[in-house]
Amino acid sequence: MELLPSLLSSLRTVDPGTVDQEYSMVRSQTSVFKRELGLTTEAGALKENIKKNRYKDILPYDQSRVVLSLLTSDCDSDYINASFIKGAAADCRYIASQAPLSATLVDFWRMIWQHDVKVIVMACREVEMGKKKCECYWSPLHQSAEFGPFIVSTEEETRPNEDLVIRTLTATYQQDTHSLVQYQFLSWPDHDVPYEAAGVLDLLERVRTSQGTHTSPLLIHCSAGCGRTGVICALDYIHDLLVTKQITADFSIMKIILELREQRPSAVQTKEQYQFIFSTVTVMLERALQASRGPLYSNLPELQKTEKNKKTPAAKRASQLTDMSDTYAVVNKPKHPHPPSPSPAYSTVATPRSRTLTPSHHYDNDSAGASAAPLYSIVRPRAKPASRQHSTTPIYDTATPTNHRLGEGPPSLSNSGDYHLMPADPADDDYEDFSSSATDLTNPCSPGGIGFNCRIQKPRGPREPPAEWSRLER
Repeated sequence: MELLPSLLSSLRTVDPGTVDQEYSMVRSQTSVFKRELGLTTEAGALKENIKKNRYKDILPYDQSRVVLSLLTSDCDSDYINASFIKGAAADCRYIASQAPLSATLVDFWRMIWQHDVKVIVMACREVEMGKKKCECYWSPLHQSAEFGPFIVSTEEETRPNEDLVIRTLTATYQQDTHSLVQYQFLSWPDHDVPYEAAGVLDLLERVRTSQGTHTSPLLIHCSAGCGRTGVICALDYIHDLLVTKQITADFSIMKIILELREQRPSAVQTKEQYQFIFSTVTVMLERALQASRGPLYSNLPELQKTEKNKKTPAAKRASQLTDMSDTYAVVNKPKHPHPPSPSPAYSTVATPRSRTLTPSHHYDNDSAGASAAPLYSIVRPRAKPASRQHSTTPIYDTATPTNHRLGEGPPSLSNSGDYHLMPADPADDDYEDFSSSATDLTNPCSPGGIGFNCRIQKPRGPREPPAEWSRLER
């Protein structure tokens, strides 16, 4: 896993032009190693086998072709257009095959039965672009179909998403029964690539789950058994290298494709398919790196979202106190340092080991900064002198903050669930003394008005200054 970050970084920064050049080298090297390794296609070119090839230029190498030994009739031959491909453990991990023709349906089931195939990956549709790409080698759901001596039944068919069809098949031959699973991937156009890498990676995850610990080869086919089939073999092969920790510093996708082409002709058929392997391996490595870091990293976005919505009681109270639309009426800046308030200025947060004090809120006019204790936890008006008469008409019904939000009405403290006016301590000097003995509020300087709004009115006309103003002191 130590190589994953650097390998992932190199794949992310690879230049598309470099990928194109590599694929050109793959094509040129193919003819070179065919000559150097002496790879031949004589069996596929025999006259009796020509009709068993879907495409005349895609013939299996004699050195790696699947040889059929199960004979069901006197006219059976040992030829089928399919090749063994080695896996990460150097065993015959895959069978890369062309899709069966009407003349090779029995041969196709002979191969499945002979090699005890448990999982089939079908990377094509039966008809594409108006052309027949594959003969149906299974039966309709809950029905049976005969292919020579083989009776095939489709027991179950599911579509987990729009890209995939999963069929559970049962084959019977000479009173023996064999069960297998077929995965048909629908979203892979011929000579093209899927629209996203995740669909193919999820497909391979399902395939590996179904394969389990079976040592039988995984049967993969498209139409010709080389382009799309080669991509799937390459991706699963790289995954096995990753799981078995066989990826080294000299890891090369081009080298892997060349190894595949030594076993199956034209494996990975187009430049676009070669580029798709690079992008898909990048996603594969990203997933592996996330998994190696544990669940804390693999679902980090979900955890961050959960933690954001999860608030402690103190945090909830702090968020409420910051909403100045319905909090305080008046907060006066103290002229001298305040003694500690008897009211709880801190909210208690319980922790597994101790109980710590966390500031619940702060004020903008606190000169000591955020580290000092808050000045007020509740707003209390100054008590009125006992000698004054109590007015029957209230002067203030609500207290309006000076910084309420634009477009909102003044909040009512009487309706607030968290704050209400309470009698204050007579020794509290932080509020002005409001007189309420008079009921006339029309005069701005009336005794019932607010003291700091009272002004001496300007004289209405000129007048002589008093004589004593001009008298000189001697």
